Amino acid sequence: MLPPPVVRRLLLTPLLFALTLLVVVVFPVAYAVAYVLGRERKRAARLLWFALVWGTRESSAVLECGWLWLRRRTRDDRHYDIIARYVAGLYAAAERRLGLRLVIEGAAEGKAGRDDAGEAGDGDRPLIVLSRHAGPGDALLLVHHLLADYRRRPRVVMKAMLQFDPCIDIAANRMPNAWVSPGGGAVDDIARLAAGLGPRDALVIFPEGGNFSPERRRRAIRRLARLRRVREAERAARMRNLMPPRPGGVLAALESAPSADVVFVAHVGLDHMATPGDIWRHVPLTGDVQARWWRIPAEDVPRDREARTDWLYTQWERADAWISARKEPVPK
Repeated sequence: MLPPPVVRRLLLTPLLFALTLLVVVVFPVAYAVAYVLGRERKRAARLLWFALVWGTRESSAVLECGWLWLRRRTRDDRHYDIIARYVAGLYAAAERRLGLRLVIEGAAEGKAGRDDAGEAGDGDRPLIVLSRHAGPGDALLLVHHLLADYRRRPRVVMKAMLQFDPCIDIAANRMPNAWVSPGGGAVDDIARLAAGLGPRDALVIFPEGGNFSPERRRRAIRRLARLRRVREAERAARMRNLMPPRPGGVLAALESAPSADVVFVAHVGLDHMATPGDIWRHVPLTGDVQARWWRIPAEDVPRDREARTDWLYTQWERADAWISARKEPVPK
């Protein structure tokens, strides 16, 4: 259960500062020892360095939010700048220390065709971004590129439990975002966010409803079968790398923002790191994290709800095919 905001701010924020200070104090000796004691210890050194960057970036962002609070600017757009610096710092550290290499297809400076996300930063239309959710940090990578490369202001639909993170808790609650509780939805909140989209805004939704796992995929397919949504269950069963999209939030967004273009995001390269043990074994990353963005103009989005659901599944099948071409299918 999520504690009330005042409890989170009074307990978790001081804890963040204390842990960051502890890492700063022990870092020089711990890093030196870890680095010289063999391959496994070098892996520990990489993760320790990333923890240092995370703690200092997180603490800095919280302090900046505190400064804006003192100046009574808790709804200031500068919170987007704070988040942009925060995720950019983590992205740079992941590149240098964890071996992250991200390659995005369809992101070429707005020069590509109309069905391509290279235009994600161009034009005067709002965006609805529908992304796969698989692996650690994929949401941060997406937000980073929306902010840094496309100069978009993201509005993100995310899990309520992320508010245990002090930076996300404070900054994200001062910006238009939506929180999804376990077992609950946020259709009304998504509709509200979509209705208020401006020309430089991007509403980010993860239609699968959670991080991918084979077991979650099987449960989602069984749920569709129980609801007698037979055709959707059959289509979901043919997609080996994705969970079936939940159309409720997507349909609410499309209905509330009929002028918004839609960007789909598929990616591969992080989905094999589902647990802390997986992260330990795969650091540093040895392969590229590949992503594919494609953009569909608002006028090409179907208007009927049933047709939109079918269209959403068609785009999800396109994403699944792209992923399958770049990795081994997950087990049945």
